[in-house]
Amino acid sequence: MNSKVVVVGKLKEKYLKQGIAEYAKRLNKFCKFKIIEVPDERAPENLSPAQMEQVKQVEGDRILAKIKEKEYVFALAIKGKELSSEEFAAEFEKLTTYGHSDLTFVIGGSLGLSSAVLKRADAQLSFGRFTMPHQLMRLVLTEQIYRAFMINAGSPYHK
Repeated sequence: MNSKVVVVGKLKEKYLKQGIAEYAKRLNKFCKFKIIEVPDERAPENLSPAQMEQVKQVEGDRILAKIKEKEYVFALAIKGKELSSEEFAAEFEKLTTYGHSDLTFVIGGSLGLSSAVLKRADAQLSFGRFTMPHQLMRLVLTEQIYRAFMINAGSPYHK
């Protein structure tokens, strides 16, 4: 199984890099896991709605260039479906049972995801209505992917 996270922007914070690296190492026993960074689009502070859409479109094109047709794509979006860890694990199990061995998760930039990325997504996930830095979301998502594998393996990690 392959699992990847496509994200906008570079991760600078050492503590987040360390946490993600730890979960990525643990994930290697379950899947081939990788994180792909695409450049964020530089933009001034006070953007018009049209300029915001343009930034999302440019970042969206960069994201879509990293996704293959056969991949099952989860877009992280505030309006997405909220799942418990157990429901997320069950979704993983169901997808792999039905032949989806390439799972891709997408985290947009500070303005969110373009409509083209949301349209390409097979599912939209939400981690709640809290606003989180997208860099922190990488760590949270990576841990939840690991947790899903551990739940499906019957491990006590989840308890």
